[in-house]
Amino acid sequence: MGLVNGRASLTFLLAALTIIAMVVDARFVVEKESISVLNPEEMRSKRDGSIANFGLPDYGGFLIGSVVYPDSKTDGCSAFGKTFKPKFPRPTILLLDRGGCYFALKAWHAQQAGAAAVLVADNVDEPLLTMDSPEESKDADGFIEKLTIPSVLIDKSFGDDLRKGFQKGKNIVLKLDWRESVPHPDQRVEYELWTNSNDECGARCDEQMDFVKNFKGHAQILEKGGYTAFTPHYITWFCPFQFINSPHCKSQCINHGRYCAPDPENNFREGYEGKDVVLENLRQLCVHRVANESSRPWVWWDYVTDFHSRCSMKEKKFSIECAESIIKSLNLPIEKIKKCIGDPEADTENQVLRIEQVSQIGRGNRGDVTILPTLVINNAQYRGRLERTAVLKAICAGFNETSEPPICLNTGLETNECLENNGGCWQDTKANITACQDTFRGRLCECPVVKGVQYKGDGYTSCTPYGPARCTINNGGCWSDTRNGLTFSACSDSVSTGCKCPEGFQGDGFTCEDINECKERSVCQCSGCRCKNSWGGYKCSCSGDRLYINDQDTCIERYGSKTGWWLTLLILAIVAVAGLAGYLFYKYRFRSYMDSEIMTIMSQYMPLESQRAREVPSEAEPFTL
Repeated sequence: MGLVNGRASLTFLLAALTIIAMVVDARFVVEKESISVLNPEEMRSKRDGSIANFGLPDYGGFLIGSVVYPDSKTDGCSAFGKTFKPKFPRPTILLLDRGGCYFALKAWHAQQAGAAAVLVADNVDEPLLTMDSPEESKDADGFIEKLTIPSVLIDKSFGDDLRKGFQKGKNIVLKLDWRESVPHPDQRVEYELWTNSNDECGARCDEQMDFVKNFKGHAQILEKGGYTAFTPHYITWFCPFQFINSPHCKSQCINHGRYCAPDPENNFREGYEGKDVVLENLRQLCVHRVANESSRPWVWWDYVTDFHSRCSMKEKKFSIECAESIIKSLNLPIEKIKKCIGDPEADTENQVLRIEQVSQIGRGNRGDVTILPTLVINNAQYRGRLERTAVLKAICAGFNETSEPPICLNTGLETNECLENNGGCWQDTKANITACQDTFRGRLCECPVVKGVQYKGDGYTSCTPYGPARCTINNGGCWSDTRNGLTFSACSDSVSTGCKCPEGFQGDGFTCEDINECKERSVCQCSGCRCKNSWGGYKCSCSGDRLYINDQDTCIERYGSKTGWWLTLLILAIVAVAGLAGYLFYKYRFRSYMDSEIMTIMSQYMPLESQRAREVPSEAEPFTL
């Protein structure tokens, strides 16, 4: 009886350790109105669907195809042995019944039968759930990695309507739309990966490790460019209170049963223990936290890939010393990481792992995390296989349009819709300017800004340059022409918009024609005037030797009579003689004036002899009293 009770207790403990993540009702991701019935008219509607956790949904894109329902093997649990083709040349969306085998096996048989997508109709009325890939098995491992088509679970009533319509011969056309499957609120994508440091859990662990290794390059490019914010997460269990002191809880948990992980080998007697996994999970969380504090969050990808390469549990190489040697090689402060880890034997909460337990519970549109691995992008769970390109497409779908990084606009990742017919947007082929902006989910028609010149318009039919510099680009879209070295333009830098033909031309500004002023008799109207038109202008002349005066529109004599000339010369000669005489008279008067001034000055210092004789007595003449 004791052995039976011991086994029962062990069974309960294992169950507790494996289902504790589902302490609340699991919520599955349902894509609201992601399926549109386009044809026939009477069936038009929008329906919900739940994307499977296998295959490759086309995030950021959509698929239009015709529904086909097989006449036999409707559950898809065995190979069809033929290719399904609709009546019209569209992709095949194969409708299958739920039950009988793995969801993924149904999708595999549908893919082999030429289907582009598969719909699995539920067989009971219930909320939609997420179709998951089977656990590790020899049968499943042969096709899971080969699944490339998307699979969607639909409710029973929708499935019934599709079956009835197809059996009545109706051409049912559906649109599966994944463009809004990932929220895209701003210019940065926040995503998180729920993973595990244990690499001995079979196909699931191998998938996680392969993804981290293959996606590392993309992740670090996005992180270093500031385009994304990545956060790793790890599912953590706890031990039921009544088993805390049992040897099983002590070997699988840390901090007195608060944080646990299932035994890596599912064997309590040998190999690594669950607490080894919990400690490494905690170490990897602390590596990311400390690396993020030093503005190097991308180092987490280096640490994890190195750890699984050098310290693999599967290869019996795991040790704390191995992990710490990698930390040192990445120039991370090991003491900070140890402080973050704390004391795993203490009977206290570990704040890092406590946050992980709280984060497992769904919030907003995101369901609870119950499956490993789980990828969450902008708080929406990613569905489909963890494959490098598929995940990158899903992340790129999370950017606000026109803010995608260059890696998202790679031709191998998305279709440039501006290449065909310019996306239906406005373009100026002469200046090689377009309003079409390629985005990951499609394209936008918005008038561009070119070399500082803003174009304004609806982006579809018109875009007009605006501002003082508009004439520098394709002449502002206005008319311009050059002939015989002369250039005329209908664009003016003095106005911000509009085109106006220059003087001498007429038209709407986009086309201008020369005005023949001579023919219209609007110039050269004086008597004897002659008019000759030129491109952009005209020339007026007079008959004979007369001269044309433009301001007065009149002709005058170019030369006068000989008498007039002699009279003019005589007058000029008189004026010249008078000027010379005046000059000589001026020089004479000026010189006389100067002589007089000089004499006056000298008389003050040098008296004349006559004055000296009267004023100075002679030496021979005696003085008398």
